[in-house]
Amino acid sequence: MKTLVRAAVPVVYLCLTGLLYGQSRSSASLLVLSKQEHTLSVVDPSSLRVVAKVPVGNDPHEVIASDDGTTAYVSNYGFGAYNTLTVVDLVTNKAAGTVDLGPLRGPHGLAFAGGKTWFTAEAAKAIARYDPATHKVDWILGTGQNRTHMIYVSKDGQRIVTTNVSSGTVSIIDQEAVPMPGPPAGGPAGRSRTDWNETVVRVGNGSEGFDVSPDGKEIWVANAQDGTISVIDFHEKKVVQTLAANVRGGNRLKFTPDGKRVLVSSGPELVVLDASARRVVKRIPIGHGSGGVLVEPDGARAFVACGPDNYVAVIDLKSLAVTGHIQAGAGPDGLDCAIPR
Repeated sequence: MKTLVRAAVPVVYLCLTGLLYGQSRSSASLLVLSKQEHTLSVVDPSSLRVVAKVPVGNDPHEVIASDDGTTAYVSNYGFGAYNTLTVVDLVTNKAAGTVDLGPLRGPHGLAFAGGKTWFTAEAAKAIARYDPATHKVDWILGTGQNRTHMIYVSKDGQRIVTTNVSSGTVSIIDQEAVPMPGPPAGGPAGRSRTDWNETVVRVGNGSEGFDVSPDGKEIWVANAQDGTISVIDFHEKKVVQTLAANVRGGNRLKFTPDGKRVLVSSGPELVVLDASARRVVKRIPIGHGSGGVLVEPDGARAFVACGPDNYVAVIDLKSLAVTGHIQAGAGPDGLDCAIPR
C-alpha cells in the first residue's frame, strides 16, 4: 500500500545509538531513564556508577543525546496522556526546561540530527521535529498508522522507518522530487518540489523494536505479540522472511556493529541471533523483564534495561554472559549515551 504524504521541509538525520568508534569509554556517559522515579541517571560506563540524577517529568520512556553530548532530550509518553519533551543540560547535569508539543501527544521514539530533535507522536499518528534554536516544532509528517512508536532515518536524510505497533506495520518513507505541472507552451521548464512517499509494509502483530542492518540492506522487526521477527528487504520494501524466534514481548531489537548478531529484549531474556544463519544462538537470562537495549559500536558490551528488577544488565558480547548490573533507579527503560565533543 502506498500513500503520498507531503512535507515542506526536508529531513537531515544522523543516527547515533551508542559510543562512537575511537572514543574511550571514560569520555562518554551512559544515560538511563527511570520510569518510576521520573529521573535520568548519568552513568560512568567504565565504573558503572551513577554520577548524577536529574528529574525529567512524567512517564519518561526514551532519551537521545545531542551530537555534541551537551544536551539530552526525554520523551514524556503516557500512552498519549502527555505531550512534552524534557531537556537536560549534560554539562551541569540539571533539567533545562520542558517543550510543549501541543496536539502532538504521546511522544516516544527519539533521534537527534542536524541540530534538531526528531520524535514520534503516537496519539497524533505522526513524526515531527523540534528545533532547539527557535524553540519550535518546525516539521510534521503524518503516518496514518496506529501507535507510531520508534523511528530511524538514514544518514543521507532520504529514508525514514517507523514501527506502528497496533497496526502491525512498518512505514518506509522515502524523500523524492515530484514534478510540478508544466508551464504553457513556450514557457519556462517546469519545477519540482520535495515530497515523501510512504510504503506501508505489513509485518507481525505488535511490531515495535526494530533496527536496520549496518549494511543498510535489511530491516529486522520484533513482533511482540506473535513472538516472530520480520526481515524486510529495505530496497524492495517487502518482507522476505519471518523467523519463528520465540521473542514474545520483544520490544527492542539491535544489530551488533559488525552486523553478525541481532539482540532482542524478550521478557526475562536477551535473545541473541546469528544474522546470517537467521537462527537463535543463545538466550541469556537477565531478570524478570527487559526493555531498552544499547550496543557499544566496538561490539564489546550491550546494556539491557530490566524494569522489574530495577537494574540495567551489562552483557559481555564475546562470552554472551551477564557481567554486571547498574543500579540507576526503579523501572529503567530508555538508554542512550552522550559523548562530549
